[in-house]
Amino acid sequence: MSTEQTHRKTGKIIVVSAPSGCGKSTIINSILDIGHSELRFSVSATNRRPRPGEADGVHYHFLTTEEFHDAIAANKFVEWEEVYPGRFYGTLKSEIDRIVDKGGNVILDIDVKGGINVKKIYGDQVKTIFFLPPSIDVLRHRLESRGTDAPEVIDERVSKAEYEISFADRFDERIVNDDLDKAIDQTRRTIEDFIE
Repeated sequence: MSTEQTHRKTGKIIVVSAPSGCGKSTIINSILDIGHSELRFSVSATNRRPRPGEADGVHYHFLTTEEFHDAIAANKFVEWEEVYPGRFYGTLKSEIDRIVDKGGNVILDIDVKGGINVKKIYGDQVKTIFFLPPSIDVLRHRLESRGTDAPEVIDERVSKAEYEISFADRFDERIVNDDLDKAIDQTRRTIEDFIE
C-alpha cells in the first residue's frame, strides 16, 4: 500500500430515516441547499424503466428485474425493498464505496431496517439519524392537513409510523421535529460534528 493510500481520507456516511410526515425531505433538502458538509446523495437502483429525461447513473441505476434479482443474490445491496409488487429499489454497496473511497460524504434517505443494516456493514463510518414527530397525534394531524390521502391511507401511514418509531432507539441520534428551524439546525450540527 502506498503512503498516499494510507493517508487518504475516507468519507463518511449519513443515514436518515423517519416516518412519513416527519419533515425528513424538507430537513435534508435544507441542509443540502446550505452546502456546508460536501454531502452527496447516493444514486439508488431500481428495476423500473427510465422516464423521459432520466439518465442511468444520474437519476437511478436502471436495472432489469433479472439484474436486480442477481444483485440481491450476489449481496450487492446494503438495503433493498420491494416498494410496490414487482417494483424494486435499493442502495448498491458499490455506489456508497465509489463516493466514500474518494473521500466524499454520502447521505442516504432510507427506511429504518435499511439504516440499521448500513450501520451494521460500515460501523463507525456511519452516523444514523432518526426524525420523530412530537407525537403520533401531531403526525396524524400533519398527514391529514396535507389533504392528499384518503383516511384509510392515513391510518396505514400512522400504523407504519408507530412500527418505525419502535426502531428509533437503535439510531445514533434522535431528533424531534416540533420546530422545523431547530430540527434543521440540530441535524446540520450533528452532521458537521460527525464529518469534522
